[in-house]
Amino acid sequence: MKLGLLIYGSLDTLSGGYMYDRMLVDYLRAQGDTVEIISLPWRNYAAHLTDNFTFKLPPNLDILIQDELNHPSLIFANRHPHPYPIISLVHHLRCSELRPKWQNDFYRMIEKKYLASVDGFIFNSETTKAVVNRIIGNSKPEVIAFPPTDRFGEAISESEIEEKVKKKELRILFLGNVINRKGLFTLLEAVKSLRSQVVVDVVGSLTSEPEYAKAIQTFIAENHLSSFVFLHGSLNNQPLIDKLKSAHVLVVPSSYEGFGIVYLEGMGFGLPAIGTTLGAASEVIKDGITGFLIQPGDAQGLADKLKVLNEKRDLLLQMGLAARNHYQRQPKWNQTASQIREFLRSFLHAPGG
Repeated sequence: MKLGLLIYGSLDTLSGGYMYDRMLVDYLRAQGDTVEIISLPWRNYAAHLTDNFTFKLPPNLDILIQDELNHPSLIFANRHPHPYPIISLVHHLRCSELRPKWQNDFYRMIEKKYLASVDGFIFNSETTKAVVNRIIGNSKPEVIAFPPTDRFGEAISESEIEEKVKKKELRILFLGNVINRKGLFTLLEAVKSLRSQVVVDVVGSLTSEPEYAKAIQTFIAENHLSSFVFLHGSLNNQPLIDKLKSAHVLVVPSSYEGFGIVYLEGMGFGLPAIGTTLGAASEVIKDGITGFLIQPGDAQGLADKLKVLNEKRDLLLQMGLAARNHYQRQPKWNQTASQIREFLRSFLHAPGG
C-alpha cells in the first residue's frame, strides 16, 4: 500500500499520541508498505483554521491517515469527493478536554464537521469511540486499536517489585509533558503536606506550554518543594527506564486522557497508577486494584491515596503486583498493528476505494 500520514510538527515528538503514530509507521513500513509523512507546522488553533484556504490533499496515495489532532486544518481539503479513502486516527477529541462550555461548544462544532468528512476511524480506546459516536452518530467503518504498551519489553520481576517497596521514601513518578491538561499542579498541591515522606520525579517536556511550565517552577520555589520535587525535562530510552524502575507509583492526574499509554507502561514496572475519572483512564486503571481514580483537580483526595500507599507497604506491593499482571495480559503491539493494517487494506477493495 502507498499510504500517507498527516500530522502536525515532527513524528519524533515525545508524547503518547506521537509514539503511537511513530510505531504504526514503523510497523507498516516493515510490512513493505510505503508511508509518506505529511507535516503541517504547529501554530495556534486560529492559525490552523486558516490552513483550509491553502492546504490540498497530497496526490498519488492509496489511503491517507490523518491524526485527528490536525482536524482544524483539514475541513476544506476533505470535502467530497476524495481522491482516495481518508482514515482518521483519533487519540482524543479536543472538545472532550476540561475547559469552559462555550469553548468546547466551538471546538465540538469544528470537530463534528471534520469527523463527518472522513471515511473511517482508528480509535485508541472504547471511550474515544463512544465520544465520536455521540457527536456524529457514526456508522462508518472503524477499528479499536489500543496503543503500544510493550516498547520496554517484558515486565520487571515480582522480586524486583518486592525489593523496591522497602525503600523509605515513596517515590512518585509524573510522566507526561508539562502541560495544563496533565494535572501536575494537582500533584504538587497533594505532596505539599507529605514533603518528608516522598520524592517526586517529573519527566516530560518543559517547552510544550512554556508559560505553564514557568508557573510550575514558580510554585515549586514559592512552596519550598525543590528539595524533593525534581523536574527532569524529557527523557527517553535508558534514562527513562531508570526512572520507571526506581519509582513506586505513577501519578498523572490529567483532566482528560483518550487512553493513557503511560499508565500501562508504568504497570510493566510494577507501578500502581493514579489517574482521574474523566476520559479513558478507567479502561486501564482498576480502582483499588491496579491503582486509584480520583476526580480531576482533587488534590486532597490524591494526598490521601499517596499517604495510604506510603504507610501501607503491603498494599503498595499488592497493587504493584496486580499492575504487573494487568500489563502482562495486554496484547502485543504487532498484534494490534496488524489489525490496523488489515482494516486499511479493506478500503482498497471497498466500493469507491
